[in-house]
Amino acid sequence: MPEGPSLVISKEALQPFKGKKVIRCTTTANIDAHLFIHKKVVDITTWGKHLLICFPHQTIRIHFLLFGSYLINDTRAITPRLHISFSNGFVNFYTSSIQLIEQPLDDIYDWSADVMNEQWNEKAARKKLREAANREIGDVLLDQQIFAGVGNIIKNEVLFRIRVHPESITGNIPPAKIKALLKEAVTYSFEFLQWKKEDVLKKHWLAHTKKTCPRCHIPFIKKYTGKAKRRSFFCTNCQLLY
Repeated sequence: MPEGPSLVISKEALQPFKGKKVIRCTTTANIDAHLFIHKKVVDITTWGKHLLICFPHQTIRIHFLLFGSYLINDTRAITPRLHISFSNGFVNFYTSSIQLIEQPLDDIYDWSADVMNEQWNEKAARKKLREAANREIGDVLLDQQIFAGVGNIIKNEVLFRIRVHPESITGNIPPAKIKALLKEAVTYSFEFLQWKKEDVLKKHWLAHTKKTCPRCHIPFIKKYTGKAKRRSFFCTNCQLLY
């Protein structure tokens, strides 16, 4: 499942279509594609793992799920989930969730929860962490209402950086570690973005999918942790369980 930084790259790649009118639109999703014919794209933005193509009164929300993808000015052998043509090109989305949003986006999305949005609010996130005091921190980091855009890679790398075990109970984690968590969730997301653009992301992984701790030189534990049962890679020596 693409994480927030990958969605930012998609947004940037689609910017040539901002301000353009739709010439053709087809979809296998349960929405009326004709709604968008001759309508102008007023914005292309993201919230967490959601790609948003905005029109004057509606928005198309794309979620890439586990295996979603898109192609600009190119096609695959399979039928796209969504196709949109403009005067200057076209885009196809595959194996994705396509939904129509008719409400104002500000009524739906908490922009302050998106770790890559300029409206990200650390104070608000800290309050949500207090409310999640009884939950495992690995689950909390993946909670899109608290850390929109954070996925499993970012979770594993951030917890390794701050030396916190993913099964730690959030309310037991010391304030200094919580401060570091909030900082690194944002910092690592933007580093992820830069490394992804340079096609060197995996070279920078210290924990995710790794077998040996680079600090302690002992085997990492690989375990499906939390209620989400997502893969965690961690060191029981340097990542403390609180």
